[in-house]
Amino acid sequence: MELQQMRYVLAIAETNSFTRAAERCLVAQSALSHQVARLERELGARLFERTSRRVRLTAAGAAFLPEARRCLEAAERAAAEVAAAVGEVRGPLEVGLIPTVAAVDVPRALRDFRRRYPQVRIGLRVGASDDLVEQVKGGEIEVAFLGLPTTARPQGVNVRELGRDRHVAVVAPDHPLAEETAVSLERLVDEVFVDMPAGTAGRVQSDQAFEAAGLDRDVAFEVSSAEFMARLVGEGLGVALLPAAYVPQLTGVTTLEVTDATGRVEYVVWARTGTTPAARAFLDIIDTPGAAAG
Repeated sequence: MELQQMRYVLAIAETNSFTRAAERCLVAQSALSHQVARLERELGARLFERTSRRVRLTAAGAAFLPEARRCLEAAERAAAEVAAAVGEVRGPLEVGLIPTVAAVDVPRALRDFRRRYPQVRIGLRVGASDDLVEQVKGGEIEVAFLGLPTTARPQGVNVRELGRDRHVAVVAPDHPLAEETAVSLERLVDEVFVDMPAGTAGRVQSDQAFEAAGLDRDVAFEVSSAEFMARLVGEGLGVALLPAAYVPQLTGVTTLEVTDATGRVEYVVWARTGTTPAARAFLDIIDTPGAAAG
């Protein structure tokens, strides 16, 4: 069984097409088909059902796919370690982040990293903090940037604190509160809110603040993009609580201090074992003073 055969199977499964898989792998379709057929004979089972209209995995193919993917990932990691031993950083780097990262200018850090290590293939995923931690632990991503309440800390991963912040209120420029410089949670409680989805770390921070104050608010709009939150706020559909260090990036809204807002901590996390050379190099860039400053 060859690694190239596994790559062909993975490409077919992802594209649902022998033709598109061959194009992705830069190989003639006849050669790809021959190698897959050879692998099927070796395994004693068909991996794909083929018709004139579609290609889909068989039960055997579905069982084969995750193990093939793990083998390819292990081979990539091994090649990356060999390259690192001779002073070359390459291989994949998957980075995860929440939408409101402010302690690090992630796009600039990725730019600096790519300039220094052009042979690394960078991927980027945006998600909720809890999901990103699980993806790091599961090996799906190498490095993740999180934002959590001061009462929480990532578990099961290596952790570095990046910065601390507090939430501020964001309202439309013509909102009655827009002339204020600071407000309390009690003054905000009768407003309609725009917030992150329930259960996410970004939402929990706001929920905890109101719960601690003994207040119950109305969250009418749940969205996963901070920029879209700001657009809804700017249209007068609600108010929001967002990290103070992040809101200068937004336009069309007015910011107010919140006198009893809760704190927030940003972290970068990575796996406790099996850290790739690319991940180590990226963490070094993050750790360099001023290298990724906004």
